[in-house]
Amino acid sequence: MLTYGVIFPVYNEEKRLENGINRAYSYIKDLGIRFVILVVDNGSTDCTREIAEGLCRKYPEVNYLRLEEKGVGIAFKSGVSIIDTDIVGYIDIDLAVDICYLSTVVSCFENNPNVDIVNTSRFNRQSVTHGRKWYRNIMSYGLLIILKVFLGMKASDALCGFKFFKKKVVDKLLRESADEKGWFLIIEMLVRAERNNARIVELPVEYYDDADNSKVKIVDTIIDYLKHIKRLRNSFEKF
Repeated sequence: MLTYGVIFPVYNEEKRLENGINRAYSYIKDLGIRFVILVVDNGSTDCTREIAEGLCRKYPEVNYLRLEEKGVGIAFKSGVSIIDTDIVGYIDIDLAVDICYLSTVVSCFENNPNVDIVNTSRFNRQSVTHGRKWYRNIMSYGLLIILKVFLGMKASDALCGFKFFKKKVVDKLLRESADEKGWFLIIEMLVRAERNNARIVELPVEYYDDADNSKVKIVDTIIDYLKHIKRLRNSFEKF
């Protein structure tokens, strides 16, 4: 049986961390797989660290890594660098995609050794979303159109917070990708994986949006994405 590493990037998550890890741990333990959980803290200033350290004492498979920089990209990259499992991925601590979908992820990898990546999607035709604000939908669909037009992306969703990779595949993608600290690292890895003909399974999910607690700054995020899309397109055109 394969081993699984689950990264939870967090920043000031004192309200959701304990519940998220308790639910995730209980479910993963019942799956009967070999696993480790890593909470990667992007320099939280609330009680996230204390809660995470308490969870480490409670559960032997839970570990904690403290960074002083913000960004899902650097959290994921740092987590991958210290996790030595066959499969590694990340899940948003709000569990907007229910942890139960991990059983499908495990089945994909266990039953088909050719699968390299399992990419969950909020926008697959079979997916269902709840509570998503209209302006967030506009932002997401607009980004998807741009990614498809300018980078040729095939996936129906690039940023759903529930992705898993073969360790050797993600190591290669991280070496090829730019040293980006934010969300665009995840997009770049997915686009590069497609261009490398990686075997990707797209998993439709039921998604519960927690927009009221979102820390995303929409305008800044859009500007940042456009810069990176231009940079990545230019890099592809050189070859």
